[in-house]
Amino acid sequence: MPRQGLTTDRVAAAATELADTLGLDRLTVAAVARHFGVADASLYGHVRSREALLHQVAVRAAAAFADRLALAVAGRAGRDALTGFAGAYREFAVSHPGQYAATNLQLPPEVGLNSSGHLRLIELSYATLRGYGIEEPALTDAIRFVRSTLHGFATLQTADGFGHPRDLDTSWQSIVEALHVTLTHWPTAE
Repeated sequence: MPRQGLTTDRVAAAATELADTLGLDRLTVAAVARHFGVADASLYGHVRSREALLHQVAVRAAAAFADRLALAVAGRAGRDALTGFAGAYREFAVSHPGQYAATNLQLPPEVGLNSSGHLRLIELSYATLRGYGIEEPALTDAIRFVRSTLHGFATLQTADGFGHPRDLDTSWQSIVEALHVTLTHWPTAE
């Protein structure tokens, strides 16, 4: 592809797609340059470093992830919102493993605080669980509980980490129901 077509946005979009096909750990400026058929140096006008490239991927991925979650929980509350949120979470994490990994990167404050996608992910998490009537600081604990459960399942599924022949969707439905029951009876802080 000719060099003159490169823009920061095209470089970031390509890197975001490559994160899924190559894996986030193998995503480099050189890999993106190969994708465009240009020398590595051609990209440095659009991205300063591999770290900056990963930050761009994280911001784009968080926006896409938040869009999926927002559609899944719109107009829902309680069990319905949790089921929609959990399903969209799993689908995104499994379908876009590199992008999902990017959303979990520790970003510098100047990047994270200006990423509308990351902020929306946080807001959607809180909004989904508010329907359970859990107040702070317990609400943060509940969000950490749900997120770690969903993350663990999706990460194991992506890595083919479930060796048992039991159907994954059946296990998933049981886990989401167990989350609902637990959230319904969440212990209150004294």
